[in-house]
Amino acid sequence: MKWQSLYTTRRTGDKENKRANPDSVRSSFLRDYDRIIFSSAFRRLQNKTQVFPLPGAIFVHNRLTHSLEVASVGRSLGKAVGEMIAAKYNEGGDFTEFYRYELPYVIASACLAHDIGNPPFGHSGEDAIRSFFNDIEGADKDILHAALTENQRRDFERFEGNSNALRILTHSYNEPEEGGYKLTYTTLASLVKYPCSSEKGFDKTSGLIATKKSGFFDSEVVTFSQIADALQIPRKSGMDGVYARHPFVYLTEAADDICYRVIDLEDAHRLNIVSIETFMELFLPFFERETNKYKTRAYIEEKLKNINDANQKVQYVRARWIGLMTERLAEIFMEHESELLAGNLEKDLLSCLPPEDAALIDKINKYSVKYIYNYKAVAEIEIAGYNVIGGLLREFVHAALHPKLTRSKKILKLVSAQFPLTGNKEDIYNDVQSLVDFIAGMTDLYAIDLYRKITGITIPEIR
Repeated sequence: MKWQSLYTTRRTGDKENKRANPDSVRSSFLRDYDRIIFSSAFRRLQNKTQVFPLPGAIFVHNRLTHSLEVASVGRSLGKAVGEMIAAKYNEGGDFTEFYRYELPYVIASACLAHDIGNPPFGHSGEDAIRSFFNDIEGADKDILHAALTENQRRDFERFEGNSNALRILTHSYNEPEEGGYKLTYTTLASLVKYPCSSEKGFDKTSGLIATKKSGFFDSEVVTFSQIADALQIPRKSGMDGVYARHPFVYLTEAADDICYRVIDLEDAHRLNIVSIETFMELFLPFFERETNKYKTRAYIEEKLKNINDANQKVQYVRARWIGLMTERLAEIFMEHESELLAGNLEKDLLSCLPPEDAALIDKINKYSVKYIYNYKAVAEIEIAGYNVIGGLLREFVHAALHPKLTRSKKILKLVSAQFPLTGNKEDIYNDVQSLVDFIAGMTDLYAIDLYRKITGITIPEIR
C-alpha cells in the first residue's frame, strides 16, 4: 500500500461520472462527519449501553458520549500522524492537503461511527444474537440451514457489531437510491477493524489481526471489495475473503482503546465501585519515565494537591493520560510505517508500547475485567438484556420463517417499513437480516418496552 493511494473522495452510491464535491465550505471528509453525527442511528446511541446499563441518577457514559470522546481523541491522532506524514514526504498538492488537514476528519468520522452497529445492551447483545442462531432448533433451524449459504449463516451465528456498522452506513434498506449514508471510501475503510467475511472471521489460530472477528456481512462483500480495490488494499495471500487492514484503522482503534480503558474506570469511580486511590495507582505510573517537567508524575501529583473534589482529580489525570497516550501512539504508528503499508502489523498500537507500559496496560485490563465488567449489577442487567434480545428474536424470526400463520402476520406488522420483508422463500436471508437490523438498531429501553408488550408482561395502551 502507498500513502498516495489510501485516500479518495469517492463515495458509496457514486455514479462513474460524478463530479468532485461542489461544497465550497465543507470538504468531502468533513461532510462524512456531519452525515454521521446528524443520523438517527448515531442519535440512538444515547440510549445504548457502554458498560453500566441504565445507571439511574448518576450519569455515566453511554455509547453516544463514548463515541464523541473517541472521535475527539481520534481527531488528535489523525492530526499528529497526518502532520508527520506530510512533513516526511513533502509532496505538496492534494497529498499534503489531505494528510495535514483532512486526515483528522477521516479518523474522527470513523471513530464517531465505530459503535454504530452495536445492538442494545453492549456486548451481551451481540452474544444474545449469536447464541440465538447457534442454538435454534427444529423446523426453524431446518429452514434456515436449507436456505442460507455457509457465509450467510455465519453472519448470524457470528454476528458482529463491526460488520453491522459497515452495513448500516452503506445499506439503503427500503430506499431506492443506493449507497446508504454515501460516505467516502476512505472513512469507511478506516472503520473496518477486521476486514474479513463472517466465515473467515473469529479465527484466532491464523495469527492475523484481520480475522480476530469479522468486518463485513455476506450482503456487503461486494461493497467492501469495491472499497479495497479503489484504495489498493491487498487481499491476504492465499486467503479468500480476508484483506490487509487499512493503516488508518489502527488510529481509529487506538482512539477507542485509549478512551475505554480510562473512562470505564472513571465511570466506576463515580459509581463508587473503584476508589480514587486505586485509580491513581493504575494511571500515575505511566508518567514516571517522562523527562519533560510538565509531564512527570511529581508535577501531576503537585497539581492534584490543588484540586479538592475527588471527581475533578480523576478527570485531571484522565485528561493527562489521554494526552500522553495520544502522543506515544502517534509516534508508534510512524515507527511501524513499513509494516502498516505492507499490511502485516498483526497487533494494535497499544500492544506496541514498550514493555513497561504494556505491563501497566495489562494491569488495567485485568483489574477492569475483575472489578468492572463482572460487577454484579452490570452482570444482572446484561443477563436481562440477553433474555430480551433472545426473546425478540424468537418471536420475529419464527414469524418470518412462517409468515402465513395468523400470529406471524400480527408480529411482522410491528416491524418498521424501513426494514423490508418479502415473505418469499428465496429471500429468507434478506428477510432475517432485516429483522436483525430492526432489533439491533433498537435502544435499550425500546427493546425492553417492546419485549414486555409482545410477551404480555405489559399490556399496551391504545394511542
